[in-house]
Formats: sequence, structure tokens, C-alpha cells
Amino acid sequence: MMKLKVNGANCRVVLRKHLGGSVLKGTVFNRWESVSTYLKVESDAPADKLAHLIKNAKAGCFAEGLITQQVPLHSHIEVNGKMFELEDSAGKT
Repeated sequence: MMKLKVNGANCRVVLRKHLGGSVLKGTVFNRWESVSTYLKVESDAPADKLAHLIKNAKAGCFAEGLITQQVPLHSHIEVNGKMFELEDSAGKT
């Protein structure tokens, strides 16, 4: 734990995406345009100590990690209490 006095901190994450296509035609898609983080810190600590703190905060940020790292997606679908398989556009499950 860093021994650093922080009087206040606030973080805001803005996600910009585009959702398009047609539900009826089965062409729904989404495209991520950007992710922005805004961090405000109130502290009288030295700049080098604050830089160290902020680097640690960014390294531990779930939002930044999810966007900057390739993450496997495991999708499990259940319908009426039973596993449900979807076919892809080529007819494969």
C-alpha cells in the first residue's frame, strides 16, 4: 500500500459505440468507436509520487484492461432450462 495522502478522487469512463443493422433482417451489429477515461485527483503529494499512484491505478483499472487486452468470450445459452446451441451463418454450431 502506498503511503500517500489523497484528498479526493473521481473517475469517469465514457464508452462510445455504434449499434446498427436490422433486427428483422438479422443484420444487427455493434462497433466500438472509443473508450475515454477521465481521472481527477486532489492531493498535495509530490508529482513523482502521484505519477506512481496513477500508473498503478491505470494498471489495475478493469475498464482499461478489458479494452486493451484480448479477452476470451465464453457464451453459454440456456432456453427453458436446457442448453441451447446457435448455428452460425454457415449452418455450423
